[in-house]
Amino acid sequence: MEKEQNQKTEDKTHVENKDNEVVNEISNIKSENDLDTKKEETEKSSEDKILELEDKLARTFAEMENQRRRFEKEKEEAYEYGGFIFAKETLNLIDNLERSKQILQNDETLKNSDALKKILEHFEIIYKDILSVFSKNNIKPIESLNKKLDPNFHQAMMEIDDDQKEPGTIIQEIQKGFTIKDRLLRPSLVGVSKKTEKKDANIEENKENFENK
Repeated sequence: MEKEQNQKTEDKTHVENKDNEVVNEISNIKSENDLDTKKEETEKSSEDKILELEDKLARTFAEMENQRRRFEKEKEEAYEYGGFIFAKETLNLIDNLERSKQILQNDETLKNSDALKKILEHFEIIYKDILSVFSKNNIKPIESLNKKLDPNFHQAMMEIDDDQKEPGTIIQEIQKGFTIKDRLLRPSLVGVSKKTEKKDANIEENKENFENK
């Protein structure tokens, strides 16, 4: 009887040991799965951080490149157009020469005199020298006479009756315009042609037709 009781106790202990082994094994498997999951999450988190850093670096390099290009463009423009204001002010020399020539040519006491001819010759030499200096610095006069009016380069100051020219043709240059490289320094002030108005003739013709009826 006692032997049987001992056997049952041993069997029970064996079963409990087995159960404990199963439980431990399950726990170990679960722990391993948890570790694998954590490892995957850690690896995924690391990859995300690396991708985020790569994106930030790419944006930083792109911004640096944009800033470099802007700097190069500003430097180039400063080099090419740095004398823009100075060049514009210098145009006053040509304007004053032109005004002086007109004043002298309209002076009745000097007309047809040798003195006037010599003065005008000297003015012409100075004028050509100024244009030569301008040309070396890419400052060029705008061609206007007999050209079609171009709002990009010309400013119409008046309309002049002229049936020989197509309307909108420049037939008078009031003030010469200039460009510096591909930029407008100042527009040419011009007078353009227009068709002669024939209102008076039409009125007379209508009047005659009315009287003949």
